[in-house]
Amino acid sequence: MSGTNCMLLGCGILRKEVEYLIRKNGWSLDTDWLDSALHIDLEALAAALQSGIQRNRGREVVVLYGCCHPRMDDMLTDAQLIRTQGQNCVEILLGHETFMRELEAGTFFLLEDWALRWDEVIGKTFGGKPEVVKEIFALTSTSLLCLRTPCSGDYTQAANAAGEKVGLPVRWMDVGLEHLEAVLKQAMQQARTGTTR
Repeated sequence: MSGTNCMLLGCGILRKEVEYLIRKNGWSLDTDWLDSALHIDLEALAAALQSGIQRNRGREVVVLYGCCHPRMDDMLTDAQLIRTQGQNCVEILLGHETFMRELEAGTFFLLEDWALRWDEVIGKTFGGKPEVVKEIFALTSTSLLCLRTPCSGDYTQAANAAGEKVGLPVRWMDVGLEHLEAVLKQAMQQARTGTTR
């Protein structure tokens, strides 16, 4: 709709970073944030997305999500909405090359939101069984890579506690917002012009 701000419907994992970019760039962009913990319950994620789509019907909407649900692209195609480019929020933040390099090395990525809510998000995923969590991480990952953006608080203690729970070393990477900014600009342009990928 002309005359109204574009709406960003997104995962709350990058909320602080996106809101910073909105202020920095003076973007006419409203936000509708969904809980990042929805990823552990695909039915709840689908329901929340559908509800968000309905809430914002009739607006230009950019969806800030990766392929976080098996039907993500189908749901958005049906609603004629644009999704940001990227497999997940980490790739959207880091860029494809850095994301793939770390992923191939066995990295598990950790952002502030999930570090601070580790037991709620990860513990709940595995039924509150710490031994299962530790075993799975030992089989699939070589380290926890904590991504620190200019908007991050100090979550060192929470990250170290998560590393201890899974028995993996904790590493840190300082990450700028340039890639996230470029991805958002591209998606907003697509939403405004009505072009899809």
